[in-house]
Amino acid sequence: MEFIIILLIVIFVVLYRKSNGESVYKFVSTSIGDIYDKYAPYSFKNIRERCKEMGLEYTPRQYTVQVIVFASLAFIISYLYFYNIVISFLYVVAVVSIIPYLAYLRCKRLYSEFIFEQVQVYVTNTIMEFQTTQSFVKALEGVYNSGVLEEPLKTDIKVMIDLAYHNGDVMESITYMNSKYDFYMTRNMHQLFLQVTREGAHDTIQVLDNMLLDVDQLVEGVYQDRMNRQAFHKSFITYGLMLYLMVMLIQWLIGKETYISLVNSNIIMQIGLHIVILFNSYFLLSGEKYYNENVGAE
Repeated sequence: MEFIIILLIVIFVVLYRKSNGESVYKFVSTSIGDIYDKYAPYSFKNIRERCKEMGLEYTPRQYTVQVIVFASLAFIISYLYFYNIVISFLYVVAVVSIIPYLAYLRCKRLYSEFIFEQVQVYVTNTIMEFQTTQSFVKALEGVYNSGVLEEPLKTDIKVMIDLAYHNGDVMESITYMNSKYDFYMTRNMHQLFLQVTREGAHDTIQVLDNMLLDVDQLVEGVYQDRMNRQAFHKSFITYGLMLYLMVMLIQWLIGKETYISLVNSNIIMQIGLHIVILFNSYFLLSGEKYYNENVGAE
């Protein structure tokens, strides 16, 4: 215990001496940010920057609260298993080190939801523009100039327009867009416009109106699924945390003193408890990954 306290004091003193007068909190958050920006994948840097622009990125204060909550939970749970401060400290370090990965998953989910909303705007407005212009390229130009789209879709629409004029055909433009935004509603709309552009059609109004209804139903389903997944996610996290506390039931059945004696004298039991914690942690982390990566929009 004394060793850990001395270590924490030394770390605090070193950080304070290096901070050159700025607050230790600001120095630590800035240093972590510099390391993160240096080693984070380039694509994720763009996603994270976009989340900041949308005001969806956690503030340093929110990250600090998250660290405190995670560290506290890790310490309490691990201490209830082993009643050993050193082991609890190691678990605290391990849990806090996972927070950047959780932030990565969260940003990817928020960015995916943003992209889906932008694709919905693109499809809906392109259909409405086409009903007026009866030209796919002119419809794209109308959507691009309307200002309803944000980056990166706005730039991609411009690429589609340039490809169409360069090739004299919309096929490459459609292939480009489908490869970047592989959604059912984009593929469906592009297929219809490709057919109309190449083969012509006497009356597309009813078909386009039906497609708009399909898009509305799809979007309604996606948002309903999103609310259901959020509710399930909260229940999943609660259930996962309760699994950690099963050790309290064991202590209640055999007695706390007997439990501590068994843990301290039986290396097999210690290994088993570590496996239980790691397995449950993997269960929670896998569920968190699934929740953030499967947004239900495809």
